[in-house]
Amino acid sequence: MKYLAQEFKSAVLSAVVLAAVAARGKDEFEMKVALPGGQVAVVTCAQPGGWSFSASAGKAADGTDELAVDLSADAEAAPPQFSVRMEMPQCDTWHRWAAPLEQPGMPPAWKSRVESRLSSGYPFVAFLGGDDTNRLTVAFSEAKRKVSIARAGGEEQGAAVGVKLDFFTEPEAPLSSYSVKLRIDRRAVYFGEAIGDAADWVCRCAGLDLADVPEAAFDPVYSTWYQFHQDIHDADIEAECAIAAKLGMKTLIVDDGWQTDDNSLGYAFCGDWEISTNRFADMPAHVRRVQAMGMKYIVWFAVPFVGEKSKNYERFKGKFVSNANTLGGRTLDPRFPEVRSFIASRLAQAMREWGIDGLKLDFIDYIRFAGADPAVKENYAGRDIKSLAEATDRLMKDIRQAVFAVKPDALIEFRQSYVGPAMRQYGNMFRARDCHGDIIANRSRICNIRLAAGNSAVHADMLLWNTADKPENSARLVISTLFSAVQYSMMLRDLPENHRRMLAHWIGFSQAHREALLKGSFHPRGYDRLYPVIEAESAKERIVAVAADGTVAETGAADKPVWILNGSSQGVLFIDAAKAATAEIYDTFGARAGAARLAPGVQRIEVPRGGYVCIQWRADSED
Repeated sequence: MKYLAQEFKSAVLSAVVLAAVAARGKDEFEMKVALPGGQVAVVTCAQPGGWSFSASAGKAADGTDELAVDLSADAEAAPPQFSVRMEMPQCDTWHRWAAPLEQPGMPPAWKSRVESRLSSGYPFVAFLGGDDTNRLTVAFSEAKRKVSIARAGGEEQGAAVGVKLDFFTEPEAPLSSYSVKLRIDRRAVYFGEAIGDAADWVCRCAGLDLADVPEAAFDPVYSTWYQFHQDIHDADIEAECAIAAKLGMKTLIVDDGWQTDDNSLGYAFCGDWEISTNRFADMPAHVRRVQAMGMKYIVWFAVPFVGEKSKNYERFKGKFVSNANTLGGRTLDPRFPEVRSFIASRLAQAMREWGIDGLKLDFIDYIRFAGADPAVKENYAGRDIKSLAEATDRLMKDIRQAVFAVKPDALIEFRQSYVGPAMRQYGNMFRARDCHGDIIANRSRICNIRLAAGNSAVHADMLLWNTADKPENSARLVISTLFSAVQYSMMLRDLPENHRRMLAHWIGFSQAHREALLKGSFHPRGYDRLYPVIEAESAKERIVAVAADGTVAETGAADKPVWILNGSSQGVLFIDAAKAATAEIYDTFGARAGAARLAPGVQRIEVPRGGYVCIQWRADSED
């Protein structure tokens, strides 16, 4: 899917420009631009130098406002830092949604900073009421470079909600022109719709060419990370995969450890990317054995890291983004063409020689400055691209081209916080960041990623639980993640039989209801409580998951079967039925546990913890 910026420019903005201003000069200036919705946007620059600024606003066809800011200079120069800010009254506006700090509440504006760049965060921020209704969503078209959302919270003066965006707050290569657009959405719609529309707008405005999403990207996954960490061996993996395949898992991710004999959890041995033959005697043969079990094979790489104990460390000395050390590893600078060539070719080589099906690409968010840009004092020597953001984009596109040339339907996984619109150009699986035992964090992170991910496959962080627990308790972890492709990282050989039965049932359920759970319309409810109810539906069915005790689940219209999953800690569900119905009750193993007659309205019915009900509407009942 390709979004073309030039088509968007002519199709969305109305012909009437409501306000336009311009400024040029070396002195600090401030420009005020009236927006069609009644707000005022303020553009400021403390040191414009020889740069000229212009700004204009217009109305979009969908009822949102758009602000365009353009900069130009007579000759290439470092672009000046500038800001765009706006406010609105804080009326029935109680929560802020902003990655990577997605949490309810309204932070004070002076303590509300978040960032967006190609490899971290989202180029939009949203404010909503307690009823999940959008109050203000501000998006910006800069999908690559860092933008500091310096203020996005409650302003003490005037009891207002304020947004301030700072551009070019870190080193940037010389430019002669720059343009950015802002989208200001005050429509009273479900906030998830506003976020999804903002994400689509960024994709269109930035002309992003999104990667295809193969059906396998939605399959259940077995990951080696939490149970093995770096202590992995081919025989152990094959033994686990034999069990995983029988349980219904379709993909294996072999995480860190395959490239080193070290188990210290650092990155000192990254960068050569050669198989440890003590762990994998014959990698291609091992991969084929796993694939013969019906599982696809994905391998982890820390994309930019070169460890201090690797052979390549000396080779790439002087070609790091900074001197910062990350557990023994340094971060390569993709502005050097030989760095990009090395990384892309090595990944493609692994795909080709080992016969694997995809890659888990890690630590892309470490390609950033830690202080001054070392290239400036070297006059960019050896670097064919001066902008780090542009070079990172080029690196990722080179990887995509090289890997997909080997396998057009390759699976590429990224994790938070690099899950924004631009990253959808290079990968097709986006996972919640590490939170293995945190049922709330996993659920809320999945929801937040899905709201902005379009048709990309969203994955849970790997599930891990103590086998001494009851299976119906552990099932709550599974239910909380079912609206994503679930990844498991248990030591399967140690699972008690009742845990295996529970796991097999829920994997089967996730696949039987795959269209509704993973691809249908998606509505997580109650952002102020981190989504205690999640709804999704396809043309054929509606599925509702309850996570918090005492929460009412609504059946919605009586037009299709409804499944309500009990992910709470109680053996009770409160159901608001649209009309009279029959509810079949099941336990966490999928065994029938009874039935209940539902009347219109709210009622309490007993449902086993970790179980669910299926509601079939009674044709002989009245509405």
